[in-house]
Amino acid sequence: MSVFVLLLGFPGVGKLTIARELGSLISAKIVDNHWFNNPILRLLDEEGTAPLPKGIWEYTGRVRQAVLDAITAYSGPSANFIFTHAGVEGDERSARTYQQFVDAAGQRAAVFVPVRLLCAEEELARRVSSPARRDHLKTTDVETSRQRNQQAVVLDIPHEHALTLDVTFMSPFESAAAIRDHVKTRSA
Repeated sequence: MSVFVLLLGFPGVGKLTIARELGSLISAKIVDNHWFNNPILRLLDEEGTAPLPKGIWEYTGRVRQAVLDAITAYSGPSANFIFTHAGVEGDERSARTYQQFVDAAGQRAAVFVPVRLLCAEEELARRVSSPARRDHLKTTDVETSRQRNQQAVVLDIPHEHALTLDVTFMSPFESAAAIRDHVKTRSA
């Protein structure tokens, strides 16, 4: 049986780092949200200082859909996948993105496991400020991180296999192990 794990969380929470740990634990391919975003974002302002053009995320959504369509059409029936997404509660685009993953899992008859990753504001600010993030077109703006954490909530769409995990004081391996254990109970 195939499993689709969707790691949801604000920038800096550790989605990709946890995905890498989890990928080795459940033998899954990782499809990071920057695979969808960066081909488009790299076409824009190299400094990353200009505001993003209105509608740019529709283009990244098309890239995401093409990748999901390829997975659905060509991946082996037992292949597992881990996806990352910085979904925000109440944001229509975040909900549409979430639905793209749900639909792809349904087309493959895969078990879909959404995992909300939460982190305390100060720790999230510390993590997001890492200079290495900029190399991958990831945000490093601490003030934006604080504002997002104070004003928004990580996407929380009810699902029978959902898990919410506070990773503030957990190592990536501990987080991945907790997710692996949850996935095992949902895919048994």
